[in-house]
Amino acid sequence: MKKIALAGLFAVVGTAALATGYVEPYVEPEVVVAHSSSSVGGVVIPLLLLVLVAALAS
Repeated sequence: MKKIALAGLFAVVGTAALATGYVEPYVEPEVVVAHSSSSVGGVVIPLLLLVLVAALAS
């Protein structure tokens, strides 16, 4: 019975000794890709407005 209690004590002490160190988790930075706006996007809205005005005028 003494040996079982001693083995249990060593298991608890050994586990506590290994679990005391804190290591801050490493989080990888998130990469954000910035897309440049194309010149086509600036042409679409005026063309739609022109088509709308032409449709209303006819």
